[in-house]
Amino acid sequence: MSGEIHTSSDYIRHHLQNLTFGQHSDGSWGVAHTAAEAKEMGFWALNLDTLGFSIILGVIFFYFFHKVAKSVSSGVPNPAQNFVEWCCEFVDNSVRGSFTAQNDLVAPLALTIFAWIFLMNFMDLIAVDFIPLLATSLGIPFMKVVPTTDPNATFGMALSVFAIVLYYSFKIKGAKGFLGELTLQPFGKWAMPINLFLEGVTLISKPISLALRLFGNMYAGEMIFILIAIMYGAGWVMAGFAGLLQLGWAIFHILIITLQAFIFMTLTIVYLDMAHQEHH
Repeated sequence: MSGEIHTSSDYIRHHLQNLTFGQHSDGSWGVAHTAAEAKEMGFWALNLDTLGFSIILGVIFFYFFHKVAKSVSSGVPNPAQNFVEWCCEFVDNSVRGSFTAQNDLVAPLALTIFAWIFLMNFMDLIAVDFIPLLATSLGIPFMKVVPTTDPNATFGMALSVFAIVLYYSFKIKGAKGFLGELTLQPFGKWAMPINLFLEGVTLISKPISLALRLFGNMYAGEMIFILIAIMYGAGWVMAGFAGLLQLGWAIFHILIITLQAFIFMTLTIVYLDMAHQEHH
């Protein structure tokens, strides 16, 4: 794929490197052409492939659901309407089962999270060389196609959910009620420092666990696909075995990408439900 790829390690590093835009060490701005350059760009560099695929997939989701909603009919539904209705009903049942308060934001948010994360995860089922090879032929040095294998994306979504949870915690309980939960539970007012430490760790662990669970599972899945792809260059026998492995892992991975989207959605609903509950 590239003149810089000579070994299996180079191949793996190439596939796991984002297309990064930022400031070079000489002060100029541009795209990193090596992993070392990307590292030098620091925290404020942008992973263009993660942002690009995330935005494109989000637009596809909104366009498709909006188009179906505008053409909905009361008669015999077409396959697209059937699919959208099934998705909405599935999410609605999940919200009803996990959210006990009343908030019109929760169901649309849950649907958006589930569909968007599923689409981003689904990119993992595209052949690992297809888009990177196409990008290389166009002079683009790197192209990482699965946004959820980038911790920047998963932490961005997790922190957004966390911000909404904090907003409703203050709105429903007030500052006094929210701080009371952090300082008075579970051991009462005589153990405030211990309560604050335990509840603070629990609170902070919510976005971290959301982000790392999704990132870890998808990163591991992508790595397995890359390792299987390497086997194609080890002769016909190994290539045939790799084809079977790839098919089996792809079928199993359909469950993983769906389950990870479902878990992220469900935990979001549960965290929002906890934010709406007042403890006395």
